Amino acid sequence: MKKARLLVEHTYDFELLGLVSTVKDYKMAWLINRHLQLDLRKVADLELEFVTSPNLKISQYFLSLPYGFVQLLKNRALNSINQVSYLVPELKSMDYFLLVRDETFQISIDIFAEELAKNHLIQNVMKLDVEKLKSKENLLTY
Repeated sequence: MKKARLLVEHTYDFELLGLVSTVKDYKMAWLINRHLQLDLRKVADLELEFVTSPNLKISQYFLSLPYGFVQLLKNRALNSINQVSYLVPELKSMDYFLLVRDETFQISIDIFAEELAKNHLIQNVMKLDVEKLKSKENLLTY
């Protein structure tokens, strides 16, 4: 019997900022809302199920736009067996990820990075290349 194989190619049509900060997730969302004039809202935690490792619950804040979204994801969380796990394990130094997808090109990720870098509670802001990440599939949450 002939077997058919389904190959799925994901598109990573969003831009990504990595944030380093010791503040709690709700305060980070508040800071982003205040500095970028956004309205990120807490939504249900993102639950990731892995084949070889325990499940992971990630805190997330979301803003839906007419042609895109802005999403704040916490990188570090406790997994189902109460051990620390990371959404993107190769970037353990990052505390949060800000995903921006805007098909109208009215939002500039560079301006977001500049504005957030001005805040003294955020130690570092980095624009990241999604294509170079090994665990980029973990960022596909929509």
